Parts: sequence; C-alpha cells; structure tokens
Amino acid sequence: MTLQELLAPFDVVKLSGDLQAEVVSITEDSRSVGPGSVFVAIQGTQVDGHQFVNQAFAQGATAVVVEEGGFQGDGHEISLTGSAFIQVKNSRKTLGLLASQLYGNPSQHLKLVGVTGTNGKTTVTHLAASLLETQGHQVGLLGTVGYVFGKERREASHTTPAPVQLQDMLGEMVRAGTDVGVLEVSSHALALDRVAGCEFDIVVFTNLTQDHLDFHHTMDDYFQAKLHLFTDYVADGQKPGPKRALVNSDDPWAPLVLEQCAVPVWTFGIHAQADIQAEEVQLGMDGTKFMVNSPLGRMTITSQLVGEHNVSNMLAAIGVGLEMGMSLGSLEQALQAVSNVPGRFERIQEGQDFTVVVDYAHTDDALQRLLEAAENIKQGRIITLFGCGGDRDPGKRSKMGQVAVRKSDLVIVTSDNPRTEDPQTILADIEKGIEALPQEARCSYHTIADRAQAIQGAIEEARTGDLVLIAGKGHEDYQILGTQKVHFDDREEARKAIRQRKRSG
Repeated sequence: MTLQELLAPFDVVKLSGDLQAEVVSITEDSRSVGPGSVFVAIQGTQVDGHQFVNQAFAQGATAVVVEEGGFQGDGHEISLTGSAFIQVKNSRKTLGLLASQLYGNPSQHLKLVGVTGTNGKTTVTHLAASLLETQGHQVGLLGTVGYVFGKERREASHTTPAPVQLQDMLGEMVRAGTDVGVLEVSSHALALDRVAGCEFDIVVFTNLTQDHLDFHHTMDDYFQAKLHLFTDYVADGQKPGPKRALVNSDDPWAPLVLEQCAVPVWTFGIHAQADIQAEEVQLGMDGTKFMVNSPLGRMTITSQLVGEHNVSNMLAAIGVGLEMGMSLGSLEQALQAVSNVPGRFERIQEGQDFTVVVDYAHTDDALQRLLEAAENIKQGRIITLFGCGGDRDPGKRSKMGQVAVRKSDLVIVTSDNPRTEDPQTILADIEKGIEALPQEARCSYHTIADRAQAIQGAIEEARTGDLVLIAGKGHEDYQILGTQKVHFDDREEARKAIRQRKRSG
C-alpha cells in the first residue's frame, strides 16, 4: 500500500514529501522504525514520541506523523530526507485509524462485540463467545485472559491490545475465517484511543464502580471514558445492518448510558425493571437456576456458574445471543454447557472436605459480589484472602479491607502485585480501613505479606465445610515484585497447600 492510499480517507493538517512510497508497517515505537515504516509520534504519560522524529527519519522511516503543535523542529532537516511529513490534530487516534486502513479495515468484515465495565467483562465475553460458537460462528476473543482466534492463542499484554496490535489481530481473524470478534474494552483503551478504527455492532455495559482512579482521577472521568463505546464506536458508520447496546439496569450509572447511547438498547437486570429480566433466581454451590423474560420470550436457565453476579453476566450474554439470532432453546442448552471461566469463581478440588475458590475480584465492588455469592452458598465459615496492587489507585485499599472483614469470618490480608511499592505500606493502607470499623462490625484478621505463605495459612485454617476465597489475581500466573514479573499462580499455590495439608494431616 502506498502512503497516498493509506492517507486517502483522512483529513490532515499538513502534508509534504513522497506519497508514492510503499508502507509496510506502522508504529509508535521509534525503536521499531525501519524502511517502509510510518512512525506516529504520540505524547505519552512518560515519554513524548515527538522527541524521536529525527531518529525515525534517520532509521529510514517512510513517513512521520506528528500532532499539531507537538513537534517543535523547523522542518529543514526533514525536507532533506525525501520522506513524508504529516501533521494531524490527534496523533493518538490517528495511529489506530492508520493501522485499520493498513490492515484492510478488519472491523468492517467482522461482527464486532465490545464489552466494558469495571467487573464482569471477562465472564461476559467468554459466555458470549461460547454461545455464538454453538451457533456455528467462528469467534475471536480478545481480553484479560488472552487473545484467541483461529488456531492462535496468545498471552494478553493488555485487556485491550495496543492499536496496531489490535488491528493486526483483527486482520488475522478475518484471514482465518473468523466472522465474530468479541472484545473486552477497558477504560484505558477508550481513553487512549486504542480502539480507534473499530466499528462495533453490539456493545455491553456491565457496571461501574471505583477502580483505576490513579489514571482517571474521578469517577466521572472514568465513566466518560466508558461512555465513548456507546457514542463514538457504535454509531452509524460504514457497516450495514442493525446495532444494539446492552445495559445493566441494576447499575446506578445505567440511566446516563441510556441517555446518551447512539443505538437502540436492551436493558438487562435482576432487581430493576429490564427488557431481559431474571426471575425466580435460585443460587447454590453447584450452580444457578433462573427464569428469563426477554423481548423474544421466556426461557429457563440452568447453569454451573455460581453467584448472583453471574446471573447478571449471563443476562448480558443472552442479550448478545438474542441480537445475533439465537433461539431461546439454543441459549438454554449453550449456557448449561459452560462450566467455568478461568480465574472467575474457579473451584480448586483436591479431595479436601472444604471448598477453595480462586477469583479475580480486585475492587471493593467485585469483592463484595464475591462474598455475597459465598454467603448464599456457604456451609461453614468464609475465610477470605486478598491484597491490593501497588502503584495503583490507593483509594480502594481501605474500602476493600472493610468489605472483606464485614462479610467474612476470618480475613488474611496479603500482597497482590506490589510492583515498586513497599508491600507493608499497602497492607497498612488496607488495615487503616479495617481498624476504622468498630470491633463488633468486623471479623478477626491478620496480615501475611508473602502471598504463598498467606495461601498456605488460609488452607491450614480451614475446617470441614468452610469456604476459602483467594481473591485478586484469578487467572494470572505471575506476580509483579518491583519491576520483575515472576511466576506465581494462586491455583497452583492452593493445590500445593491442600496436598501438603493432606500429607501432614
């Protein structure tokens, strides 16, 4: 593709240089620039890419894209290179748009489903993908647990991939015969324009509770980032056919989504009135049963998934299935077949006489939902182990501590991913919230900074019939200590601790 063909759909502020040069790659990383590259200079939180414009030209870049007002050079050295110099209003958004164009605008050739919200994204996307596969669709799935399409299975670097990587993978999906892409769309991805160049057909709002305020600063900023999925990225564009939004009516932010959403909406809910309504909900350790009233009729859902929060997640996935033309009967059968989502209320079974569950809950709201699910199914005590990540929103630490000790019988506070923070500082922040509660309002707790030792301690504490909840990391198979990522899997550690207890018992 020539530079002229690449730029054809775009309005640019300023353009000079050779437009007939061939483009083979697009990057925002100056270290990746070579002949045939288009380097897009982006002002990041740590580094300003405009500092590397001359380096990109020196490395043979076909073109450099800069943001209006972002590059302070005089242009003389640029004109000598024979390459192109392009100025745009927003280089971050342009990166995704150019990548989409280079890879053949893949979202135009896929039915694209986007799911956003603080909690539930992974479960909803996995459920939706499972349902659609039973209908015969070839589904690509991009999210926190990994990137899966065709025969490819890759580790996830972000919940939503970076713009060039995202468009590249969507292009690979199309070439592999995939017809549906299901994406977790994070607030970071929306705020940083990672999904620029994508046009979605179905978008889902699960909920909004405190998280990522180290990045967004206020809940309103956090919400406004999420809202872009329901305004900018699903609005009428190049695609024919109907579009749909699915919005959780039980969430207090739902009315604001409904007010501004660019496409027709189905609400889903358990407690508030909704288009897709759960009724007669029965919760148990072995699963869930409930009735659903939907725009297309009633159905009975029997699922192996546990907890009321998963009823909400299933309602969202049902909405996706209905919009994609699935019958009520096929939805019932497909949901009954889903066993679990990795790291989401994942039971660890080694023949012990107590229950151990690993879950990704890492916000106060998610932890509360997890504990409410546990309360509905427990036979003995609830023993909760959790921690909070370092270099991330410290405001949720005390809140998570309070939720844990209010809803449990025993709490063990430990490290999560401390990153460059002192683990003891994080534990102290959690303890401040716990100690602020009167003693009669909280259970006993203790702190064990080493997560492996903490898991072993929780397993040793368990009695017959108890429920041990290991929260925070879920599917993750690593821990970030300082700047190093080391192998660590809660599920492995739990199995090891159970086996050791059985050997010594």
